[in-house]
Amino acid sequence: MKFKEVLSQLNIPVQCKKYGLSLWQCPQFLFLIMGLAIICSSLATYAIGSKYIEDPLLVALIVLMLSAILFIIAVIITRSFERLAEANRMKSEFVSIVSHQLRSPISNLKWVIELLMSGRISKVTPKQLEYFRILKENSGRMEELVSDLLIVSRIEQGKLPPKKEWISLKNLIEKLIREIEVFAKASNVKIEFNPEKNLPQIFTDPSQLKLVIENLLDNAVRYIKGKGKVKIKLEKRGKNLYFEIKDNGVGIPKTDQKYIFQKFFRSGNIMRQQTEGSGLGLYIARSIINKAGGEIGFSSQEDKGSTFWFTLPIK
Repeated sequence: MKFKEVLSQLNIPVQCKKYGLSLWQCPQFLFLIMGLAIICSSLATYAIGSKYIEDPLLVALIVLMLSAILFIIAVIITRSFERLAEANRMKSEFVSIVSHQLRSPISNLKWVIELLMSGRISKVTPKQLEYFRILKENSGRMEELVSDLLIVSRIEQGKLPPKKEWISLKNLIEKLIREIEVFAKASNVKIEFNPEKNLPQIFTDPSQLKLVIENLLDNAVRYIKGKGKVKIKLEKRGKNLYFEIKDNGVGIPKTDQKYIFQKFFRSGNIMRQQTEGSGLGLYIARSIINKAGGEIGFSSQEDKGSTFWFTLPIK
């Protein structure tokens, strides 16, 4: 059993998969690289020492001491990385398990609230109906947060494989605009979509791309104060499709812009507006776009609005 465990430790791809890390972030691979660096340093030290020191035993002692010091440092660094990777893996698994466990009770709660609101059990007074609506709204927020946490944990564990197919990005955007149009009109926001004609289809995962556009579109509408406008552009640029969404909302303060794609981050001016959100949407969007081989970015000015964009390769 112990021999199998040792072999498992030596299997670098398996260890990287276990931690959900890329090869260059994997502790075992880093240790291998450090080992090669130690060998090269030892050989270089021996070559230089042989040239300037006459006693070969002294040269060998210096090489051994240097190798031992470098090896100890490499072990300490690798173990530290390994502990961090293990803690990150356990955290991701914990979030995934808790999120899965929360889905059922939240769904049951929503079902019970809708049943009570329907009046099929007993007559509902206007005051009770108001309370039920508050409960329904908050359970919806909880369901959204749980869903985002599940997606993040799957991304971190590498368990969100794309199911690619040929799709029209233009048609997908038009469908999502229709879905959010009621919310936009209620918020006094007008959405304009100006796609380029005769755009090619792209080979990607429509469900994952839907998450990206939904997040960007929802943010654009949600963070506009009063009457506003959201402009969406879609065009072909070289070997990529270029998507851009521009709003005249609250914008992002310059000091906060470097953190905008981090998990759970919400800028200070948005927090003051007391708008809903988990701070996970942009992290999810960046992860999906990067995994699809594209790029994502933004420009923003506080109180003037924001422009978010992404590219996707045409394959």
